[in-house]
Amino acid sequence: MSRISIIIPMYNEARHIGRTLLAAQKAAHAANVECELIVVDNGSSDDGPQIARQFGAQVLVMPGLLIGALRNRGTAIATGEWLAFIDADIEMPEDWLTQLFALEAEGQADVFGLDLHTPAAAPWYATAWQRRTLRPTNHAAHVVDWLPSANLLLRRRWFDKVGGFNETLRTGEDKEFTLRLSEQGARLLAVNESVALHWGYEMNWREWMGKEMWRQGSHLQLLRSHGFSLRLLRFPMLSIFVWILDFLAISALLDGFPHHAAIMVMLTLVPGLVLSVRQSAKHHNVCLTLQLWGLHWVRLHLAGAAFILSLCHWNARRPARG
Repeated sequence: MSRISIIIPMYNEARHIGRTLLAAQKAAHAANVECELIVVDNGSSDDGPQIARQFGAQVLVMPGLLIGALRNRGTAIATGEWLAFIDADIEMPEDWLTQLFALEAEGQADVFGLDLHTPAAAPWYATAWQRRTLRPTNHAAHVVDWLPSANLLLRRRWFDKVGGFNETLRTGEDKEFTLRLSEQGARLLAVNESVALHWGYEMNWREWMGKEMWRQGSHLQLLRSHGFSLRLLRFPMLSIFVWILDFLAISALLDGFPHHAAIMVMLTLVPGLVLSVRQSAKHHNVCLTLQLWGLHWVRLHLAGAAFILSLCHWNARRPARG
């Protein structure tokens, strides 16, 4: 019988960790594999570690580490030939492992991730933001260059081949890790025949903006680790362009040229519109397009701020949430 080690980084996730572990156990039972649950706690102050132990998980308490290091520490004690990395707020479907093991046996890919959706209770901005990454169900599997690590499945040998996660990245470690896997010949597959539920959705605007600011701070570190890349530079440069247009609009307004200012403001709306149309076209939903347009406009401004702060050696630390 195959054995899988499921590694879950966690920080103050008492609300979700029980659901996450129970769903993972059910998926392993459905796939008829032995399951080893490893929770790597980043110094939680809630009951998350105790709840994890009640579900039979090994709990490593390692405060102060970044998320890549947490995943590597969990893998260091893992004994499974398969490794799964899931976040502490993700509920995997019961057929998760069954369908992905079948895809691997058919030779379709080496590394797998399921698309994510939000529960019905999530606010509109959290749902819209998650839906932008979802593909129509008639595209059940899609080869990609990188995968997020909210849920990630691979054989142990691939992890060992690339040396695990980068332990210096405060965010973006999943993209960096799977890009290295791809460079080493692993085939990456995003699957949405069934989807995982993301229960840790943003409950208010402040949380949404805070998370985006944090995520966008990884671009400079990724460039340092992977070298110059137009793919990695594309979005931060677009965000800087929007900031320049904002500056020109304010300057034109102060100089008494309101029409010029209006033109500049209109131009700041174009990048967000292009991104929203590209991401929502497959859903044929005008409302989603408009929602994403507004969210992208905000995100572009946040990304510009994060990129500038990272250039100024901003080293703000945040606990490595699972």
